[in-house]
Amino acid sequence: MDKRLYKTMINLQRVELTEHYIYMRLAERSRDQNNADVLRRIGQQEKVHAAYWQKKTGVEVKPNSWIINKRIFLATILGPTFVLKQMEKREGTGSKNYDRLCSIYPETAQFAEEERIHEQQILNMIHEEKLQYVGSIVLGLNDALVELTGALAGFTLALGETNLISLAGLVTGISAALSMAASDYLSTKADGDPTAAKSAIYTGVAYLITVILLILPFLLLPSKFLALGITLATAVIIIFCFNYYISVAKDLNFKSRFLEMALISLGVAAFSFFVGYILKFVLGVDA
Repeated sequence: MDKRLYKTMINLQRVELTEHYIYMRLAERSRDQNNADVLRRIGQQEKVHAAYWQKKTGVEVKPNSWIINKRIFLATILGPTFVLKQMEKREGTGSKNYDRLCSIYPETAQFAEEERIHEQQILNMIHEEKLQYVGSIVLGLNDALVELTGALAGFTLALGETNLISLAGLVTGISAALSMAASDYLSTKADGDPTAAKSAIYTGVAYLITVILLILPFLLLPSKFLALGITLATAVIIIFCFNYYISVAKDLNFKSRFLEMALISLGVAAFSFFVGYILKFVLGVDA
């Protein structure tokens, strides 16, 4: 047997067995009985695929425990939707692998079709609460990033000590979070949305978490310029992580969303930095 072909078969065997365990464990964690049944059915099909390749290779392989534990950990932190969407993308790769093997093993054409069906089944079953309120999360996160990075940049030039900057940032951030949550509640309630309170909570919590992460460097470091640099880097990391999550979970373009959000936040921060310098000079503030 060709070595490359044999290696491909071994790899498929291990991948199918690994994903069998992932789907079964996700099924155990699912609160929706219909979703759990779908996941178990997909998991059992993956096990059948792995058994087929074991007959061909004559080798018993072990599942990749690192991949299994990583997927389950991500499902715990980021929700099952993120993991399922990642696996759905891998399923697409799996169906292509089977398409290439059909000429050698015609019976695997059924496996390729099953992999494509898995993709659609995963898409149809995804209903995660946090994704229903992603608009509210984006509103709170984006507003906090733009407003607070700009405010902290301005405070860095206008004020002297990091404790003063922290105080001003906390007052600004907490007040803005409450204001944003209240505005979101009133807006969604006016539209007749029965989930207005929950939407407002998501907006407010996203805003407050962002406020804490951005102000933390000023609370921990004595140098205000170093703290500002770390705050701006933190903002970029938050933007990167959030947009990567959303791009995977909702099939959106990551690069354009990340660049747009990062440029807006950093652009406002740069403008506010110079505004703080000008106001300090014009008003004769010596802080």
